[in-house]
Amino acid sequence: MAFDGIVVAALVKELNSHLTDGRIYKITQPEKDELQITVRKEKEQFLLLISAGAGLPLMYLTEQRKTGPQAAPNFCMLLRKHMQNGRIVSVTQPDLERIVDIKIEHRDEMGDLCVRHLRVELMGKHSNVIFCDDRDQIIDSIKHVSANVSSLREVLPGRDYFIPETVKKLSPLSVSCREFQGVLQEKPMDLAKALYTSFTGISPLMAEEILCRASLDSRHPFSALSEGGQIHLYNCFSALMEEVKEGHFSPCIFYEDREPVEFSALPLQQYGSLKTVYGDSMSEVLETYYGERNLKSRIRQRSGDLRRIVQTALERNVKKYDLQRRQMRDTEKKDKYRLYGELLHTYGYLAEPGAKSLQAENYYTGETVTIPLDPTMTAAENAKKYFDRYGKLKRTREALEPLLLETKAQIDHLESVSDALDTARQEEDLLQIREELALSGHIRRKSGEKKQKITSRPFCYVSSDGFEIYVGKNNLQNEELTFRLASGNDWWFHAKGIPGSHVILKTDGKTPPDRTFEEAARLAAHYSRARGGQRAEVDYVEKKHVKKPKGGKPGFVIYHTNYSMVAETDISDLSFAPQKQNI
Repeated sequence: MAFDGIVVAALVKELNSHLTDGRIYKITQPEKDELQITVRKEKEQFLLLISAGAGLPLMYLTEQRKTGPQAAPNFCMLLRKHMQNGRIVSVTQPDLERIVDIKIEHRDEMGDLCVRHLRVELMGKHSNVIFCDDRDQIIDSIKHVSANVSSLREVLPGRDYFIPETVKKLSPLSVSCREFQGVLQEKPMDLAKALYTSFTGISPLMAEEILCRASLDSRHPFSALSEGGQIHLYNCFSALMEEVKEGHFSPCIFYEDREPVEFSALPLQQYGSLKTVYGDSMSEVLETYYGERNLKSRIRQRSGDLRRIVQTALERNVKKYDLQRRQMRDTEKKDKYRLYGELLHTYGYLAEPGAKSLQAENYYTGETVTIPLDPTMTAAENAKKYFDRYGKLKRTREALEPLLLETKAQIDHLESVSDALDTARQEEDLLQIREELALSGHIRRKSGEKKQKITSRPFCYVSSDGFEIYVGKNNLQNEELTFRLASGNDWWFHAKGIPGSHVILKTDGKTPPDRTFEEAARLAAHYSRARGGQRAEVDYVEKKHVKKPKGGKPGFVIYHTNYSMVAETDISDLSFAPQKQNI
């Protein structure tokens, strides 16, 4: 996540084109470190979001309006006094710093025209929004920084505004080849670090990109390069900076397994293997990227209690299953004890009094069997002892067989719920999983608690050949898809032998081509426990051959006469059906 000087440059270009000559119509402060500024320009209206939060400083145009508090904070009231109905003259960026300077013309109480600057510093934990006059004197800021907090610069009303030079860096937009070589020659560190510590606005991500474009190993120091190699690196560096100076930005997000991993204002060759989605603007990319990341983080937090419930129940059932399996292995001795009893009834007369064993011929196989004896007991009493053991182990086995099946079914069900938690994309998905756990007795509903309305729906994809493919997010949706949505001639897919989603290929009476079958199988492989690997075996069969056993848990089915194929888990080239993501 590189909110660096290049991203700010792309954002400044966009803000300039949309906001310059616009009038500031409304200012709100929804959060302590956040502003929303509404700008009207001709017949258009723009909403600018500014966040100076230490954890996530942001700035972009949005359509999502936030509600401000009933009583506006002091900083918000000050901005309204000095900026309301002011005209935005320009939006600029000093060099390639992570600073946006919004210049505003405003008339004071006397009607005189005056100039103000709203400077947004997007610098991680040092982020701030600073309001200055035309002499660069600070009027106020969203965060006050005293000398006790920073010895480099005080950010307080009445102080002069300046950009602190914590580390001496050169401007990458105007550096010459000789300066470039000189500053990097002095740094005996790896190339990537030398680049982003020497030039303003260059993040570690962009440093790696420059080296990728130059086909150089970032682990080597600059001094290890030949003269030609150093000039080649400078040329690649200058070419990228030329794209920035000319404003040739291509805002994009890079996805891996449908999860956003990075965004950029320029295409990145180092992420050539990832899916790249380009946005119409830097604002759109920022809002989409952080929206998806925040949603994923929120879903992970909200699913924490469900994961603990599932994991605890799963561990308990796995321990019980292991114990039952050990007991079942012990019952395998029952046939040996039955044979000892039968042979003692037949050859017991050969046993001498006080003998500790008896050798007898096994009349089933012809082999000689040594039977341990209790010397204090007769042969008949020893036979009865072995028959008693046989009977006890037989009864134990008969009792364990259904218990083993029941415990294994519980484990399979809990593993499928755990897999559904990984698949969940919205809070509505978690509500449906909670409902499933309540139905299965793993969660108790509170007294008087009403069943919540479930709005979660399966995924719906469209194949390359136009066929709709539905994917269940959890067991309740799997049940709905297989036994309500699907008709007899539709095709049913599922990863073989592991927890996963039911996938329904709707045929509408047509015969889908092989490519569509392969895409449905890839969806089944991806939305299963195998998604972390490259391939998985997938079973597929016409839906009419899929049955639900009596008393089976939601999503549990049986089928025979199925086909199988090995499918890849990558679905990056598959797309949702238009307006049917929540069908």
